[in-house]
Amino acid sequence: MPMIDVYVAKGVVADRKKLAQELARAVMRWEKVPEIPFFLDNTAGFVHELDPEAFSDAAGDSQHARVSVTTNAGALDREQQLGLVREITDIVADAAGDRSLAERTWVTLSAAEPGGWGIAGHAYTNEEIVQHVRELLGRS
Repeated sequence: MPMIDVYVAKGVVADRKKLAQELARAVMRWEKVPEIPFFLDNTAGFVHELDPEAFSDAAGDSQHARVSVTTNAGALDREQQLGLVREITDIVADAAGDRSLAERTWVTLSAAEPGGWGIAGHAYTNEEIVQHVRELLGRS
């Protein structure tokens, strides 16, 4: 159940909710999880708008986007990482209406360690997530 955080300067993205939803759905597709409430309700994007004075690259420019994606450990193989980063970059640039933003979009992928992913007060291991989903799908 990934969490996606997007950081952009104020006013770069007109429809922040649409961006958050598109990113959440993209991560679900690349993780190849079923579209069931457990995943739909627990995969989320957050768009953080920052004052352009609040961040800068080393050259002094703040015309960037930063996207941080946290998944459970082992959720993405190398092919999925490459595809997800490309799609996230495209989604952010399209949401900004500025294709050149793709060249200035940074994406970081990180994985929560087993037991480091909490939902509804329970710290799930990967095995527990898989077992829970099997039960939800009637395949336990």
